[in-house]
Amino acid sequence: MYSLQAIPPQTETIMRLFIAIPLASQVVEALERLSRSLQSANDNLRWSSPETWHITLQFLGETSIEKFSCIVQSLHQITSPPVPIWLNETGFFDRAGVFFAGVSVSPELRYLERHVVAATARCGFVAEDRPYHPHVTLARAKGNDRVRTLRRLKTRVDENFQYPAFTAREFLLYESHLGSDGARHEVRKRFPLV
Repeated sequence: MYSLQAIPPQTETIMRLFIAIPLASQVVEALERLSRSLQSANDNLRWSSPETWHITLQFLGETSIEKFSCIVQSLHQITSPPVPIWLNETGFFDRAGVFFAGVSVSPELRYLERHVVAATARCGFVAEDRPYHPHVTLARAKGNDRVRTLRRLKTRVDENFQYPAFTAREFLLYESHLGSDGARHEVRKRFPLV
């Protein structure tokens, strides 16, 4: 478990945080099958690794150690039942060059997302002004020709791919570490849904 006392004084005091629902193993396996079936040499895509797959509730960004304590306290106050999760069809954010698996917004997921946003607002975070669009990012187009790259990928995607449903029984506070090979996510705190 993460401990504030474990951080030496010379360590960086800024953390890159987000709050998300982890995926069930059967969903990860299904997404791995889908990703493997679409990957090809020189496809000009950076495929995300299964270890980074999640359903974001709120991205917080660069956060101080002081705000970390507030976030944890506020998130612990959320009471929410377990959340049924259904992934639906794949999709594309063309301008961002992103290929994703969409997530249906159930009333339970909407409830949890709104309560997470309200909890972090008490710590000074502001909600995004765009609608909540939960998804699992599977790949990002590289280079300047994102439109053509995604167009080629679209022709290979099986629109009838079936995803298993699952029930989320927790949500997590993650720290994201950026590197040349992409992001690595580390769980900082777990919050049960009961």
